Amino acid sequence: MNATTALSKSGLPALDDLRTEKLHAWHRERLAAVYVRQSTPQQVLDHQESTRLQYGLVSRAQALGWAADRILVIDDDQGKSATSAQGRVGFQRLVSEVSLDHVGIIFGVEMSRLARCNKDWHQLLELCALFHTLIADLDGIYDPALYNDRLLLGLKGTLSEAELHILKQRLYQGRLSKARRGDLQFALPVGYVWSPTGEIQFDPDEQVQQVVRFIFRNLKS
Repeated sequence: MNATTALSKSGLPALDDLRTEKLHAWHRERLAAVYVRQSTPQQVLDHQESTRLQYGLVSRAQALGWAADRILVIDDDQGKSATSAQGRVGFQRLVSEVSLDHVGIIFGVEMSRLARCNKDWHQLLELCALFHTLIADLDGIYDPALYNDRLLLGLKGTLSEAELHILKQRLYQGRLSKARRGDLQFALPVGYVWSPTGEIQFDPDEQVQQVVRFIFRNLKS
């Protein structure tokens, strides 16, 4: 006898029921929104398995009863950080769709894909609670209108924001360490390049050098 069967015969909901008991027919009458995001263009190129996993949430929505034409994939924010809603057209669209009572459930691989800013995250939670929109990640399905779910979602949002702070600190300390060793390199203005020995020098292209010198001569005059 497996654990799921034991739970069912004990009178408690089975594991699958616990995951889907918050779903109602009227949720399925609205859209299932699948939010897809990677933080940088480089991640979009390098982390293709993560992208496939996120797009794969469409199959999960279908398994939970949504018709293909009722699934809205929002991937406008590929290559954009979740530190703020500003400039994230996809996230803003998601918030608008929830506000218009069009969305029954939001799917994301993890909460950090949706927001790494508590202000943006709690704004979304407020709207989801108001319009009875569910949120689903790989761990389960949550109803922001329920206290326990709201508490857990708030904690996940806090952890997501804290993780971003830790990542920034690691990057800063890494750059600082390189600078102390004299190994830090950064983007140079047009006309200059890094030499193999780590020194800044003119671009070896003579035409580029002439253009740069011409600009400086005109600036002085």
